[in-house]
Amino acid sequence: MDRIKELPEEDRPREKIEKFGAESLTDSELLAVLLRTGTNGKSAVTLARELLKEFGNLKKISEASLQELTSFKGLGKAKAITLIAAFEVGRRASNSLSPKKVKSPKDAFEVIKPLVDKLKVEELGILTLNSAGEVIGIHKVARGGSNRVSVRAKEILRPAVKDLAEGIILFHNHPSGSLKPSPEDIHITEKLKEACKILGIELLDHIIVTEENFFSFKGEGLV
Repeated sequence: MDRIKELPEEDRPREKIEKFGAESLTDSELLAVLLRTGTNGKSAVTLARELLKEFGNLKKISEASLQELTSFKGLGKAKAITLIAAFEVGRRASNSLSPKKVKSPKDAFEVIKPLVDKLKVEELGILTLNSAGEVIGIHKVARGGSNRVSVRAKEILRPAVKDLAEGIILFHNHPSGSLKPSPEDIHITEKLKEACKILGIELLDHIIVTEENFFSFKGEGLV
């Protein structure tokens, strides 16, 4: 008799990983492994299925904020944080498969877009690069409201100094869909360029990302 069928439902995904490998699991079973336990008489598998039904698919769950996840009945803060961490590990693993070389604003956009795609709030971060133009690290620095972030130059440059970066690319998203730089965008770019000169780090570009396109300060001669 199949041992998997003899196990409680919430334990079956782990048994399947042992027996057949993680690739054999459905999306809901993978989520159930992360959730570990169910709630209110529901197994982890049932909770995972309901979560998928609510959000639509794994991609949309991976893009959800902590507040959005915890608003789902049965998903407490600990479970939500576990999911957020797991999706971030997956993103970082994908991004670190091989060094990415950035030779153009389009190259930078292709690295940045998966990080901020479909976010409902602005997030600001940097790519740190070595002398060969290879990405050393990707660092999110600040999160703001639906149309703004506020951050100081030293907060932006802290991870660049730690990475011993030769250059950085500043990036942030515009959830509104507008590619036009705001006065604040221009101001932080100018301030950051000045701070970079002091530290011997080159500000290579500032990329504004929307769901479909991007604006490059370098491409427009603004850095």
